[in-house]
Amino acid sequence: MANVHAQHEEPNYMNIFWTLAVLTVIEVGVVYVPASRLLIGFLLVALACTKATLVAMYFMHLKFERSTLGIIALTPMLICVFLIFMLLPDLTAHNKLHTPAVKTVAGEHAATH
Repeated sequence: MANVHAQHEEPNYMNIFWTLAVLTVIEVGVVYVPASRLLIGFLLVALACTKATLVAMYFMHLKFERSTLGIIALTPMLICVFLIFMLLPDLTAHNKLHTPAVKTVAGEHAATH
């Protein structure tokens, strides 16, 4: 019986571990960078996605699978990004119906006497 799966070289797991460790240290350092919160958030998400990709490709062995399995693995992430962009208008909208606080009668009475 012929071997259907092509043989692949075993990845160097220690290199991947050290890469993940360095990315984690960079994530901790990014928090202390004097930049806007939006930029820091973007950098943290990008680093987390990079780490998740490394874990999925090497420790979950998706690198050696068919591309269909990779597409299936990426689908939830694409749905999450879609939902974030769809909810951004609601998250950033200001309540235009908000009325300013009215002074209390007791506070006005005490101020006049």
